[in-house]
Amino acid sequence: METSLRYSEDSKALRIHAKEKFPIDSKTHLQVQGELDTRTGTPTNFCALIRRFYPDLLTSLGVGLRYDKRDKGESEGAAEFTFSIFNFQRDQDVRLKLGYEVFEQVPYLQIRENNWTLNADMNGRWNIRFDL
Repeated sequence: METSLRYSEDSKALRIHAKEKFPIDSKTHLQVQGELDTRTGTPTNFCALIRRFYPDLLTSLGVGLRYDKRDKGESEGAAEFTFSIFNFQRDQDVRLKLGYEVFEQVPYLQIRENNWTLNADMNGRWNIRFDL
């Protein structure tokens, strides 16, 4: 199980996030994830999706359902370009991701360094994550 601590400008509370992947076959898995708000002690997010990897195309496709207490039935879709720099410094990997959220029509950026991740978009929204 993957767990992380998350904080964002919109929630103003630390959240605990957990994710588990269950293999279906060598290229497909069921991914289940949830989030708990530490201020209120209530779940704020739940997601279940099936993800299929296409190694020849260096891509994956995921289809699923998500409930988020803060979002009211909004659709999501994105196109992303990811560039990884392995051993950026000794024992330090860096990943840059540039994306475009299709329904909101907003470009965004993700910078990931080992356990730390910073996400930001052109609307001024941001969040930070630390993987445990």
